Amino acid sequence: MGQTAQDPEEFLPLTSAEFHLMLVLADGEMHGYGMMQAVKETTHGTLKIGPGTLYTTIKRLLERGWLVELDLREDDAGERRRYYKLSGFGGRVLRAEATRLAHSISTARQRGLLPEGL
Repeated sequence: MGQTAQDPEEFLPLTSAEFHLMLVLADGEMHGYGMMQAVKETTHGTLKIGPGTLYTTIKRLLERGWLVELDLREDDAGERRRYYKLSGFGGRVLRAEATRLAHSISTARQRGLLPEGL
């Protein structure tokens, strides 16, 4: 039930969980547990998403049409898992949020709150 005719910026800001889960899917499809682990790795452990937050957020993103649920398949360890990927509109929302955050970082740098190159 995605709102694909709308402007992605209407949905900003995203929650931290939404942004980081979508961000790890920017590289391609992944199963839920893999998404949890990838968020932990990409945030250097500063954001740990538990199963409750993970699946509540995935459900919300599916309802919005920002994620696509793929068929069950076996992972490398032989476990049957459900895989997810970003929808086209989900990718647009993610890019809009990344742009919004980049502008905030730029402003923080201009005000001397962050060093260059960070």
